[in-house]
Amino acid sequence: MQVKINNKEVELKFGVKFVRELDKVAGLDVNGASFGMGLTKSIPALNTADPAVLADVIYSAASTNKAFRPSQDDVDNFIDDYDGDLEKLFDDVTKEMSAANAIKVALKNAQA
Repeated sequence: MQVKINNKEVELKFGVKFVRELDKVAGLDVNGASFGMGLTKSIPALNTADPAVLADVIYSAASTNKAFRPSQDDVDNFIDDYDGDLEKLFDDVTKEMSAANAIKVALKNAQA
């Protein structure tokens, strides 16, 4: 999946590196100890159309871009200024995530 941020095409990949990055951005941290859980926390929030979580997911999925990795602010502004159907963007991201081999089982279990 690709999105255009700052007039640059950004490929979003939802693999293991995405999960690791999402754990850093949205994971559970207790007294300095990281427990991951970024994906577990983000799935229900995506289903309720939480724009901050959508921004975290897009930011994390863009982590493998070598030419241009948008900053968190870039992604937040992308969401704030999105001129398309934001509900469709949520649906498209969720659909891409559910097709990704590394996380499709977690998504399936979260929706069960």
